[in-house]
Amino acid sequence: MSSISAENYPTIRSVGRLRAMSSIADADPRGPQHDVLRILDEGGHHVGSHVMPPVGELLAGYRALVLARRLNEQTSALVRQGRLAVYPSSRGQEAAQVACSSVLSERDWLFPTYRDTAAIAARGVDPVEVLTMLRGDWHCGYDPVAHRVAPQATPLATQLLHAVGVAHAARLKGEDGVVMALCGDGATSEGDFHEACNFAAVFGAPVVFLVQNNKYAISVPLAKQSAAPSLAAKAVGYGMPGVLVDGNDYAALTTVLGDAVSRARAGGGPVLVEADTYRMDPHTNADDPTRYRSEDEVAEWERRDPLVRLRAHLIRAGALGEQQESEFAAAAETMAEHVRDGVSQESEVDPEELFAHVYATPTPQLREQRALLRAELDGLEA
Repeated sequence: MSSISAENYPTIRSVGRLRAMSSIADADPRGPQHDVLRILDEGGHHVGSHVMPPVGELLAGYRALVLARRLNEQTSALVRQGRLAVYPSSRGQEAAQVACSSVLSERDWLFPTYRDTAAIAARGVDPVEVLTMLRGDWHCGYDPVAHRVAPQATPLATQLLHAVGVAHAARLKGEDGVVMALCGDGATSEGDFHEACNFAAVFGAPVVFLVQNNKYAISVPLAKQSAAPSLAAKAVGYGMPGVLVDGNDYAALTTVLGDAVSRARAGGGPVLVEADTYRMDPHTNADDPTRYRSEDEVAEWERRDPLVRLRAHLIRAGALGEQQESEFAAAAETMAEHVRDGVSQESEVDPEELFAHVYATPTPQLREQRALLRAELDGLEA
C-alpha cells in the first residue's frame, strides 16, 4: 500500500473536527487548510523531510523536461508560421506534464486535455501524431488503444467521466490498471468534474485526478472560480485524499503521483492531486494575456521555472555536466526537426470521410448525401 495518508502528506483532514466546535460561527468558512508539499525549493535545494527520488530518475526526468520545453517552443513557432491552426502551450507546466506520464506503467491509461501535448509525447506517442488534431484534422492522430492515451479533450472536464469509466471497467475485469486523469483549474468548476470525482470515490475506481492549477481559466483567475482554500480541498467532499503539491517541483510531483498510482493500483481508490503551477505563455495564439495579468506576475513565476530548479539540483549533486546537457539539447533539436518535417507534410484529404464513421450501417440519407458529394467531386475533376 502506498504512503499517501494524513501522516505522510498534508492531506485534507477529517471534517469531523467541526462537530467539536461550540458553534458554526467558530468554523473557518474556507474549510481545512494545508500547505504546499515541496521537496526542491526554487534554488534546487532539498527541503523538508521527504526522501529525494533517485538521482538517475531525476536526470531522466530533466532530459524529458528539456524535450518538453523544446516541443512547446517549436510548436508555438509553427503556429506563428501558419503551419498549425492553434497550440495551447504548457510552457511552465512541463514538470507536471512529464511527471504524470513517468509514473505510469504500460498497462495504465492517460486521459489528457487539449493542453497536454507534452504529457502525451512523454508517454511515448510521436509528437507529430499528437499535433494532428491541432492541424485541424478530424481525428486525434494516434491510436488511443495502442498507446493507452485517450484523445485530447477540448471541452472542459468531459474526459474525466470517460477516465473514471475506463478505470471502473478495469476493476470489474480484474485488471490492476490505473488511470491518470488530467484537467486544469477551470475544469474543476464544471459539473463533469464533480460527477467524475463522486463516482470514482463511491465505487473506489483506480483514478488519479491531476489538476494542473495554472491560475487562469483562459482569463478568469482562480479567485473568481473558487472560494476554497485550494482545489485539493475539494477532495474532502468526495471522501478521497487530496494533496496540494508544488507543480514546478519535479521531485515532489513524481513522489506524490507515484504514491497515488501505487495506492490506486492496490485498491485504495482515487486521489485528487493539485499541482500549483503557472502557464507562462498565452492561453493559445489567439489570446492576449496582457489584458488580465501583469509582466511582474509572469516574471515571478519564471523565477520558479521547473527546468531551472531541477537543473540547479542536478548540477549541485554532480549528476549533470556539460556533456549531458549537450546530449539533451541535441536530442531536443532532433525532436524539433522531426516535428517541423512532419507538420510540413500535406495531409491527404478525402471529403468522403465525412460519412465514414457516423453509423456502422449508413442511413439512406447519408448514402444519398454521399452520392451527391461524389457527383460534385466528379464534376470538378472532369
